[in-house]
Amino acid sequence: MTANSRAAAAEILHKLLQCEGSLTGHLNNIRDRDDAAFVQELCFGCCRWFHLLQAILAQLLKKPLKGQHDELHCLLLLGLYQLRESSKADYAIINETVSACDQLGKAWARGLVNGVLRNYQRNRQDIDSKLPESAFYSHPAWLRKTLQQQWPEQASQIMANANRRPPMTLRCNSTRQSRIDLLRRLEQGNVSGRPGQWAETAIYLDQASNAEALPGFAEGAFSVQDEASQLVPDLLQLAAGQRALDACAAPGGKASHILESEQSLSELVALDSDARRAERIGENLQRLQLSASIKVADARDTGAWWDGRGFDRILLDAPCSATGVIRRHPDIKLLRQRDDIGRLQQLQAQLLDALWPCLNPGGLLLYTTCSLLRQENEISVGNFLERCEDAKYEGIAADWGVECAYGRQLLTGDETGPDGFYFALLRKDQGR
Repeated sequence: MTANSRAAAAEILHKLLQCEGSLTGHLNNIRDRDDAAFVQELCFGCCRWFHLLQAILAQLLKKPLKGQHDELHCLLLLGLYQLRESSKADYAIINETVSACDQLGKAWARGLVNGVLRNYQRNRQDIDSKLPESAFYSHPAWLRKTLQQQWPEQASQIMANANRRPPMTLRCNSTRQSRIDLLRRLEQGNVSGRPGQWAETAIYLDQASNAEALPGFAEGAFSVQDEASQLVPDLLQLAAGQRALDACAAPGGKASHILESEQSLSELVALDSDARRAERIGENLQRLQLSASIKVADARDTGAWWDGRGFDRILLDAPCSATGVIRRHPDIKLLRQRDDIGRLQQLQAQLLDALWPCLNPGGLLLYTTCSLLRQENEISVGNFLERCEDAKYEGIAADWGVECAYGRQLLTGDETGPDGFYFALLRKDQGR
């Protein structure tokens, strides 16, 4: 990894465009750098506005840069992003972006980078005026068209919200203190926030902060979790003595909230297929002084992890396109492809079919995704109901979200609202 911040960011973007890893993973690899926060800002911003920046660059280059020049292409996108979004002086942005060419081993391109960025600096208004309206949504064409088809009245706002910076949301540990008391404690530490709208444990901070530095974190007074995810325990209708399963549990946010919400469960099994991510479950539970049976296995392979004892409650937070959390993970715009959706639908169906026999008669399964796409949500649930005779759909009576044919959909909120999230509640027939 190069020493120059912009060159480092260009290398990360190049890896993403090659479908190598995720933005979170690459940034974790540089967290010890002095400029890690700046590199993160560059990468997040460029991913967020990638498709708009691509459209701008296409007007500025006579021929596209390809192959061995991909990192240079990424460097130009980073420069354009800063010219549009940074308060830093334009001349400084241009000079420092030009200097990054040397770090990338492309000193020959200094004149090209300087010329492209200065052209945009001088002619920004004219260049922007020639862009199609679709460019300003800054979403891949397949996703933009899908959202416009499936959510015609809300699509523009969904995409605008996805391009905003997400709020930092806390989940108050109600076993330690009330939300009001936690807000007061935070205020005493000069951290201001406000209660969430729908989850009784949610707190939105006015400014993002290092969670570990906030008062009460080490002792488990709160966790960082979006408000949408905090709706899960109430929907599960938990009660003392129940045996529960969190089937795709890592990193443990929902599992720990389930345990905080009902401390008298007979057992919570937290299952995940990734051993390293499963370690995070244990770490989070330890900080919160909670316990669960953590298992590492593919949920579909019930023979590898299930002991034959039924569960009264199952949470299936299914792998999905994550199109409802783009504002938190803008690299989804680069990594996710239209063809992924069918594969994910198949995986969701396999998980539902495998887990359903593990549910006791009369028990509830809550199916959730952080997707906005109907194929992964109400269509997946509808298909399952058609092939499973003892599965009964239960409506969710709530004043949040959009009621679907099956389940409820939260659409991506603005800086004061939750992520995009889908919920569907299914009950197993008592008579079977």
